[in-house]
Amino acid sequence: MTTALVIGAGVAGPVAAMALQRAGVDATVYEAHPGTADDVGAFLTLQVNGVSALRAIGAGDAVAGLGVSTPAMRFRSGSGKLLGEVSTGAALADGTVGVTLRRSDLYRALCDEAKRRGIRVEHNRPLVDARPVPGGVLAEFADGSTATADLLVGADGLRSRVRQAIDPAAAPARYVPVLNIGGYAPPQATDARPGQYEMVFGKRAFFGYLVAPDGAVWWFANPPRRDEPAPGELAAMTTAQWRSWLLDLFAVDNTPACAIIESTPGELSGWATYDMPSVRRWHRDRMIVIGDAAHATSPASGQGASMAIEDAVELGRCLRDLPEPEAAFAAYERLRRARVEKVVAQGARSSNSKAAGPVARVLRDAFLPLVLRKQGKKVIAWLHEYQIDWEAPVGVSA
Repeated sequence: MTTALVIGAGVAGPVAAMALQRAGVDATVYEAHPGTADDVGAFLTLQVNGVSALRAIGAGDAVAGLGVSTPAMRFRSGSGKLLGEVSTGAALADGTVGVTLRRSDLYRALCDEAKRRGIRVEHNRPLVDARPVPGGVLAEFADGSTATADLLVGADGLRSRVRQAIDPAAAPARYVPVLNIGGYAPPQATDARPGQYEMVFGKRAFFGYLVAPDGAVWWFANPPRRDEPAPGELAAMTTAQWRSWLLDLFAVDNTPACAIIESTPGELSGWATYDMPSVRRWHRDRMIVIGDAAHATSPASGQGASMAIEDAVELGRCLRDLPEPEAAFAAYERLRRARVEKVVAQGARSSNSKAAGPVARVLRDAFLPLVLRKQGKKVIAWLHEYQIDWEAPVGVSA
């Protein structure tokens, strides 16, 4: 049986291991962290195309019931003026819509499902290097141990060690000029409909929130920051400093942002935004990168997790039908590159609109209602209606 090392146990890794298992490949997952990710202000969206991809390998039940159903979002200006409303994707045949869920809940659910299927997941195994050996790949870990297999899948995120092993001269991640911070506030009065995102283009920063079924308010903010923060700079900021800065940013807006931020308990901690517009080499010598390791997109796209899941499932199909890794990897890249790079570009545009200057802000607020009214609740078909047919054969010209 063909064997594989999967590096990373976030979203792409466990799904890749499950898809490979269905394709007849014995995969083991190696994760750098001792356990699942912590959950300080971290949530994400899983869109209908991501749910559909999970169902293609029989893993849809793993995420059923998690998170908050979020079928639509409304946009407002900092003055409180409604700019428009759009769908986050047409419901699947059974009525399932996109969901917002805690990042750690998604990681845990996918890892648990992989383990339930008999897939080994080893934590606290940071990858140091990977290189080809006769007939396969050898991985070296920080504890001095090694592992070999027929192929290696890098699902190790934005700072991928596998990407570096494939192409030591690969371009670094690109800084996107907004920061990210978020949290969970107690129930309170807002103008949000339950399960619907409220997105606010404030005068100084972007703010988004939704109300969960229990009344809690899940929120995030994107303070603009043109220059890339120095290493450790954001981590050194205290909760009091973050709170004070955010309250100052949103004090000029007619929104509930300040009340939500003031009422949020616990620590606040922010991070910088990066993406990967185009990774030159996705594969070499029986090694390949998927998910954020190949095409990280800014959170503004709302598609990071869904793209990673699609990647993993499509890779499984390719290796099932084209057992020679080089042919399978080439077919996989033909299936995925154009789609994911289009998503990354869309996410970058959305992030940059959040950091608009005074003139650009006026133009955005004037023209966005026209754009949103034209789109209305129509679905972006190429994005949300993407369906993977697991049974469909993959050819060399895929």
